[in-house]
Amino acid sequence: MESETFQTGNYSLVCHRVNTLVIGSGAAALNAAVSLFRLGQRDIVIATDRLGGGTSNNTGSDKQTYYKLSVSGDKADSVRAMAEDLFRGRCMHGDIALCEAQGSVSSFLRLAELGVPFPRDRYGTWAGYRTDNDSSTRACSAGPFTSRMMVAALLAEVKRNRSTILDHHQVIELITDRDKTRVIGAIAINTRIKDPAKAFVLFNSENIILGTGGPGEMYSDSVYPAVHAGSPGMAYRAGATGQNLTESQFGIASLKFRWNLSGSYQQVLPRYFSTDINGGDEKDFLSPYFPDYRSLTRAVFLKGYQWPFSPERVSGYGSSLIDLLVFRERDHYGRRVYLDFRRNIPLDGQDNFIPRELDDEARKYLENSGSLQASPAARLASMNPEACGLFRRNGTDLFSSPLEIGVCVQHNNGGLKGNLWWESDLRHLFPVGEVNGSHGVHRPGGSALNSGQAGGRRAAEFIAENYSGAPQSNGQFLSLAGDSISTVLENAGYWLSPERKADNRKVLAGIRSRMTRAAGIMRGTERTRTAFAEASLLEMNIRERLGAGNVRDLAGCFRISDLCTTHLIYLSAIKTYIEGGGRSRGSYVIEDEKHFDLDRWIAGGAGPELCSYDREVESSVVETAFRNGKVTTARVAVREIPAQELWFEKVWKEFREDNHTGG
Repeated sequence: MESETFQTGNYSLVCHRVNTLVIGSGAAALNAAVSLFRLGQRDIVIATDRLGGGTSNNTGSDKQTYYKLSVSGDKADSVRAMAEDLFRGRCMHGDIALCEAQGSVSSFLRLAELGVPFPRDRYGTWAGYRTDNDSSTRACSAGPFTSRMMVAALLAEVKRNRSTILDHHQVIELITDRDKTRVIGAIAINTRIKDPAKAFVLFNSENIILGTGGPGEMYSDSVYPAVHAGSPGMAYRAGATGQNLTESQFGIASLKFRWNLSGSYQQVLPRYFSTDINGGDEKDFLSPYFPDYRSLTRAVFLKGYQWPFSPERVSGYGSSLIDLLVFRERDHYGRRVYLDFRRNIPLDGQDNFIPRELDDEARKYLENSGSLQASPAARLASMNPEACGLFRRNGTDLFSSPLEIGVCVQHNNGGLKGNLWWESDLRHLFPVGEVNGSHGVHRPGGSALNSGQAGGRRAAEFIAENYSGAPQSNGQFLSLAGDSISTVLENAGYWLSPERKADNRKVLAGIRSRMTRAAGIMRGTERTRTAFAEASLLEMNIRERLGAGNVRDLAGCFRISDLCTTHLIYLSAIKTYIEGGGRSRGSYVIEDEKHFDLDRWIAGGAGPELCSYDREVESSVVETAFRNGKVTTARVAVREIPAQELWFEKVWKEFREDNHTGG
């Protein structure tokens, strides 16, 4: 990396010249940097707004899953079979599914070699288990903090490589060539600098690997860690296209300490109850909607396996009925909802736990796990003591206190469009991890961790073989970046004006409320149109709504502006899907707002129409772009899983001639 300082008006800007700028410090971004280094590229800079922040290092579940090709047992598996399971989730391109399946074993083994403690038996076998939307036993786990362990191992490798890490550098703008066909650099704010005139940093780079994660701040009810924000809006403003932005995952999570309440947390059969806003009028709100104790306990138990909300799992007293009832208690009735591990699900109105009255699957699971203790907390402590300890370390003893919960956004299956080398249609930009929209409507649990690792390795391979040269001179870069730099500095000066009367918190709260209202698990035509109109108006006036008193506030202004653009684009995609005739699927219900009746649906009456993928808007990948201040959408046919010609001599010849990265 070469560095030089330039003066522009009152601003002094440091410019770093580097082959590859990696933005973000989560598992996907760090893996891309490690992979690049292993392939011989040494000119790498990692810029991150907070080392140790982000989703990878601050999230998990009872048993956080890493999804890979099965490498144990006597059940046959294959790359093609795994690709078909990924592809079966709908609206996922087949070539991407094949790449993720093919790259899963090598990515997993690399993590194991770096020290991630995936459990093995005495023969060295990594045992597996089934996860949701999986036809095999491909799942593996290192415990509740699998992704945190991945970050630790990869970061240690980055430090061994002595790759440059620029902490407290929030990247706020991507810079393109004049035709907006490729990225050539970026602008960041060094939030440790107190003088705004010296806080801006330029990157003149040949490539950018974008690993900033999903838009974590975009919803009021969110299980994204509070330290994670995400910043995909700058990529959309630069001209990159998004895909499948309609598709997010929602599920039951704790609110005070944000954590997914999947797996063991549900399988030990805790009690659900609600109260009024002040904590009074305690009510068992689930039992009236289930015909008997067995059907209720079965739904709660299955919520562990089937954690993401799905409209396909509501009818017949399915597990997702619980999500809808929790959502209604909070959203419609304004009540607070809790998960209680102190007491059992009521049986005949009493706090009794009688295993013989349970559904057979739940009873056998608890018996085999040696977890038939009297209370849910005791069962959890027996089955998964780390799951209990996690909350104890974060201020809640599950033996003495309930958890306040909500139906929260957890993951974005959509994101930026990328090809089979994870390169965006904005060339030289490689989105990896959750910011890349490789997933379709459904995905196997844990596949996101695999996608980030496999995709980061492929991005690194393509860069090493095709884009390994030095970037243009700083003089050429500045001549192309001048307009972007001027716009950023003008906005900064405006927001820092002492006479500004800003309402940053109100703007951010409005974005979050709007998305929870119109883009959560319940969606409808009118509420989406209204939300899109509000977002469009905010996008036009966002500059006038914000203000800053210091460098950190200024970074916040850019982040809120980024989020404003992002939520406009997402609402546009959702609006396109609904107006095109798209029906309930994935993790949301499309309701007829005039006639929707949840009670009738629960009672076995007609519910919302489920997607059957026989309409173009449902069977296509919806792509969304933001260019010249306007949002546009397109429907693109899903690419099938490619037929491979695996004659060894042919593959060997192409590999020797470096032709294998040409597609």
